[in-house]
Amino acid sequence: MPEIRFSQSVSARLEDGVLVVTIDNPPVNALSAHVRSGLVAALDHAASLPAIAGVILTGAGSTFIGGADIKEFGKPPVEPMLPEVIDRIESFDKPVVSAVNGAALGGGCEIVLGCHGRIAGEKASFGLPEVKLGIVPGAGGTQRLPRLIGQVAAIDLIGTGRAVKAGEAVTLGLADGIATHPVVAAIALVHECAEKPLRRTGMIRVPPTDPAAVSAAEAKVLARARGQSAPAEAVRLVKAAGELNLRQGLAEERATFLRLRDSGESAALRHVFFAERAAGKVEGLDKVSPRKIVTVAVVGTGLMGSGIAVAALTSGHRVIALEQTQEAAASGRARIAETLDRTVRSGRLTADGRDDCLARLQTTAQAADLAKADLVIEAVFDDLEVKTDLFRRLDGIVTPGAILATNTSYLDPDAIAAATADPSRVVGLHFFSPANVMRLVEVVDCTKTSPDALASVLAFVKRLGKLPVVCGVTEGFIGNRIFSAYRREAEFMLEDGALPQEIDAALEAYGFPMGIFAVNDMAGLEIAWARRKRQAATRDPAARYVEIADRLCEAGRLGRKSGRGWYAYPHGERTIDPEVTAAIEAARAAKNITPRSFTPSEIMSRLLKAMVDEGTALIAEEIAARPGDIDLVMINGYGFPPHKGGPMFAAQQSKDPVS
Repeated sequence: MPEIRFSQSVSARLEDGVLVVTIDNPPVNALSAHVRSGLVAALDHAASLPAIAGVILTGAGSTFIGGADIKEFGKPPVEPMLPEVIDRIESFDKPVVSAVNGAALGGGCEIVLGCHGRIAGEKASFGLPEVKLGIVPGAGGTQRLPRLIGQVAAIDLIGTGRAVKAGEAVTLGLADGIATHPVVAAIALVHECAEKPLRRTGMIRVPPTDPAAVSAAEAKVLARARGQSAPAEAVRLVKAAGELNLRQGLAEERATFLRLRDSGESAALRHVFFAERAAGKVEGLDKVSPRKIVTVAVVGTGLMGSGIAVAALTSGHRVIALEQTQEAAASGRARIAETLDRTVRSGRLTADGRDDCLARLQTTAQAADLAKADLVIEAVFDDLEVKTDLFRRLDGIVTPGAILATNTSYLDPDAIAAATADPSRVVGLHFFSPANVMRLVEVVDCTKTSPDALASVLAFVKRLGKLPVVCGVTEGFIGNRIFSAYRREAEFMLEDGALPQEIDAALEAYGFPMGIFAVNDMAGLEIAWARRKRQAATRDPAARYVEIADRLCEAGRLGRKSGRGWYAYPHGERTIDPEVTAAIEAARAAKNITPRSFTPSEIMSRLLKAMVDEGTALIAEEIAARPGDIDLVMINGYGFPPHKGGPMFAAQQSKDPVS
């Protein structure tokens, strides 16, 4: 039978008496209005022909349905709405089975839940990630999922927004089976379902659950929420599924969805969503073909280098890790292996995957072994002389086509590039520690970096599964330059009357996972101290300078590692230290400053203004391409709460970014 077209994105063919409906709406088969209308038309067609035994829903390409069309948010609704489509599927008189060929996310997962049967392809995944956009599922996800998999598992999936792969979906009861050819298996399931009463998800009773287990699952979700509303609302709705009938539950869910959709929290998270899609885009670079990067060399296997090596290995690259001695190389291999073992224990990697990674790892003390590398990333001590000497030596080792990347945090990558014979192949790759975990990578487009070198490292970073943000050359790049301004303002407030614990408490109440002084203690105070000493000769003597941190470092208070920093750490627990308070009071007295008290709102206003002012300067200097890039760096590298949208977004929303 020839193909039947029901809309611009929905078509079907008849196979073995079953109407196989395919959604083809690139790039992710989003549930746009023409998809929804096409699905209803396909169901109407199947209902009108007695010879059709049932319907299969599947997606074109590598995605089943990637979710709602987010571009429709805020626009007048277009019928049919998704809840109506799913209700039509669930109440259909003939079997409707989903053949999930790839990701079924958001509304796509809700479509799956409305079907009478579900077959997962080997690359299928299922998730309801709406909380990541500050909303809850709005087409039955919170009411149907707990009926299939129970409230505890549903609270976990919906409250965190995490996705599950095919195997876990079957274990949970979200999918009926896994098939290499899901459409073929779905056809068989349609014929099987036609012989017995249809299993309509909405009619299933929520399985009885231990209240203590529900409370534990709820507490886990809320602990991660850090002030976000959507996770708590999602939990409330999942719990309501056990108390309300389907119609009541759906009405409550829809009302909650619409309320959250119009909230500032959702607007902020949608801003982050679109900012991530714009990140890494450079004008004209889409016309440049990236070089193929198969073998990655990492110079230095400390915490940063081993993390970079693991990120490269787990994304399928070959890795050559260079150390100064064979003993150091052996230690580096052990460090990388242990990190891979932890990844296995966390469930993010299989034991076979770890073994495959180790088979692609070479550790060596012979620099000549780097000749095979397509990309060399240095992760050595952050000293200009050390790095420039290394890059000079690499000139005589690697091939002319190899790219050289520096992982410096503060040094000038242009100065490092100038030490090489070909600066056009040098780029900055500023990873954040631990590099195998943190998403953010600042990709530094040096003055002489060639377009194909930049395009190649951007493709490499994306293959790592990380978020690349392109920036120009400036001390500290985007993140550390803003962080320095933000830290400087925090230290000004110490002199003006605030205490470290008050500033940290204001930040944590705003949504940061940790306050700035606690972060400094965790990172170690000596790095910033060394930078301040390096800048002392060129510092403007008229500029305000706070010496409190210097005095702490001189007293050996270098942070958690020394047991004392801005706080004391007896038995590893952070506690307020009277010695620090005394040092702050002495600094105020030396400058004749009369301290005053600060409210949490005043503290946050000053800190956010410092971030925004520095971000505005970075854009004016063309170091950052767009405000969204700055927001992404601060969210993914420095703990800025994503549901606030980042400092630049917060400033756009209000003259007072705290409100």
